[in-house]
Amino acid sequence: MSKINFRTGDRPFVFKNKTGLKYFIGSIFKKEKQELERINYIFCSDDMLLKINQDFLQHNYYTDIITFGLNEPGEPIEAEIYVSIDRVKDNAIQHGVSYENEMQRVLFHGALHLCGYKDKKKSEIILMRQKEDQYLLLITKAKE
Repeated sequence: MSKINFRTGDRPFVFKNKTGLKYFIGSIFKKEKQELERINYIFCSDDMLLKINQDFLQHNYYTDIITFGLNEPGEPIEAEIYVSIDRVKDNAIQHGVSYENEMQRVLFHGALHLCGYKDKKKSEIILMRQKEDQYLLLITKAKE
């Protein structure tokens, strides 16, 4: 079984070069010096992710991604990451970027959370965006 899996929640994940994307996400963990056991990315609707947000985090708002680390500290990273296809599509339009670009950003965002990056304080948000941009640039160069 692959270390990085794409699963369908209540929305299919339609994307070019899924295998290359999985490989690239795996390389993020190597570059960040983190040992990866397994990540299941589960693609779903706004409604499904809102319910998860309410039930598990007591948040009553839509979001594009929720990351659940399942490993104990010091163990290789194991996680489930839920991604709202609806939110990613809307955010791509809002930010004036392609769906592919926004989806990559969100997938990398979840991986970076698992590598220890946070996004609550302004300084953390700035660093998270820099890391997302760094990996978006790398994947773009890898395609050329």
